[in-house]
Amino acid sequence: MSSNNRHVVPNPTGGWDVVKPDAERASSHHDTQQQAIDRGREIVHNLGGGELRIHGRDGQIRDSDTVAPGNDPYPPRDRA
Repeated sequence: MSSNNRHVVPNPTGGWDVVKPDAERASSHHDTQQQAIDRGREIVHNLGGGELRIHGRDGQIRDSDTVAPGNDPYPPRDRA
């Protein structure tokens, strides 16, 4: 597992956090989920790429995004 991965999770007191797996503190905190997603992508991209996992309000992962230059396990096929 890459240490570049981040999760966007709801903060218990409101807003959304970008967190590194197994970290004690959030990398950043935001008012909206979209702001947290944008910042999470920026963090992962600056670290050399990886996965951004986006959680819903229920805490379950609802989406995952491979951020370049990470290796997407399901890249789009070339349509020649």
